[in-house]
Amino acid sequence: MFAIIGIVVVFVAVVGGYMLEHGNLHVLFQPIELLIIGGAAAGAFLIASPKKVVGMTAGSIGKIFGGSPGKDSFLELLVLLNKIFSKIRKEGLVSIEQDVENPKDSPLFAASPNFMKDHHAVSFLCDNLRVIMTTNISPHELEAVMDVEIEGHHKEAMIPSEAIARVADGMPALGIVAAVLGVVITMGKISEPPAVLGHSIGAALVGTFLGVLLSYGFIGPIATNLAFKVSESAVSYDVVKVALVAFVGGSAPQIAVEFGRRAVPSGERPKFEEMDAALRAK
Repeated sequence: MFAIIGIVVVFVAVVGGYMLEHGNLHVLFQPIELLIIGGAAAGAFLIASPKKVVGMTAGSIGKIFGGSPGKDSFLELLVLLNKIFSKIRKEGLVSIEQDVENPKDSPLFAASPNFMKDHHAVSFLCDNLRVIMTTNISPHELEAVMDVEIEGHHKEAMIPSEAIARVADGMPALGIVAAVLGVVITMGKISEPPAVLGHSIGAALVGTFLGVLLSYGFIGPIATNLAFKVSESAVSYDVVKVALVAFVGGSAPQIAVEFGRRAVPSGERPKFEEMDAALRAK
């Protein structure tokens, strides 16, 4: 929602300010300049990006219009972890084998629909529960294993943001390319009246304007937004990691979940009373 508002604000501020100064809006409408800049940027992106990166970037664009995990989502995750730990403590590790192998059909996971939407996070939790079930892993070894996976996931998740940021960095230069081509065309009209030459030069300069505006007003902020989304999604992994390490280290289910709660940023962290009420209700 805020991304849409931001796009509208940038467009209205730039175009509105230009019109308030009695600028001719028709001069800014240069579809050929936009074709040159946009086409060159798209081509450069395809040259620089393997097929996997292109697919990841295309699939991530919609995320800038999505929401962020809130307190309810983290509360739901913490309740799920508590139920898993309590079941292990009462019935043993074997009791969660079917839940881990088929989380989509598990009654434990079914009560956490928001968490189930993040397939990578579900896989992260289940894989590490399998490690706990099948090995005698120590807490520090488990933490090291999860750190490796979290770091790898973070690097992979940042690829779309970094790819879009590189496109944004090149947009001003591509705007200059479009402007130079416009000047070349203008030089072919050197015998034309000053009014014709002025219009042609103005149209050429629009290329520079579009390159800079697209870079710093739209494409760059999109890359930054995606980077923030990656950081927000990583919190769930940290919560799972901290809680699992505490539980394997011998903490009681509710204490292990409390460790996980403390890993949530303060703005989205459920209060202790809310956490306690949710655990009692479940």
